[in-house]
Amino acid sequence: MNEELFKEWLKSGHVTISTLLLQTYKQLGLTNDNLVFLIQLKSFVDQGEGFPNINVIADRMKISRDDAFKEVHALINKDVLTIDTKVDEDGKSKDEFSFDLLWEKVLLCLKQNDNDKARMQTEIDSKELYQLFEKEFGRPLSPIEIQTLNMWIDEDHYKPDLIQMALREAVLSQVYSLKYIDRILLSWEKKNIKSKEQVEKESKQYRNKKVQDTIPTNQPSKPVPMYDWLKEFKD
Repeated sequence: MNEELFKEWLKSGHVTISTLLLQTYKQLGLTNDNLVFLIQLKSFVDQGEGFPNINVIADRMKISRDDAFKEVHALINKDVLTIDTKVDEDGKSKDEFSFDLLWEKVLLCLKQNDNDKARMQTEIDSKELYQLFEKEFGRPLSPIEIQTLNMWIDEDHYKPDLIQMALREAVLSQVYSLKYIDRILLSWEKKNIKSKEQVEKESKQYRNKKVQDTIPTNQPSKPVPMYDWLKEFKD
């Protein structure tokens, strides 16, 4: 590349396109032609031409003037492009293309994608919970029991690992009842215990305190009973 061409290349500028737009433009209902036209339009706006000559874009894309204007109307109808009227310092009105709606829609797509991933993960976690409960109970869950599990996740918003810990406590107590597990979860909710780590920490603190309170010096240690999570229900 000679020096003059290199200078011309530098002066031509660059257009920046978010990778997120490339990932979501199909979700926005844009065609490949829509996207290319949008990029062409943005290349002018980025260089300070808020309302570029559509004929120039048509010439770049080797399409007719009518087709170019159809692309503009298509982008406006798909709510990814607007024409805003602004007043400059001299009090003169001028039109400018705005991509604000486009970026808002891209963000909504990302949020929707995150929600979809979270919902899929919840479905996976729920299935694993069903299998775990059936394994520990030694039988298939009834429809009411499955409904209860779903309520714990969807309505009570208990984390799957917390439900697993409650199941573990019930199994250790040899109580194979969802009602018993529900009372454990309620007990933890009252104590603001919301994670597996908090359960383990609470249980460990209880056991350490129990050892200190009940074992005299120079006496052999004795097994420490499990933390009675349902004490408040019995009192």
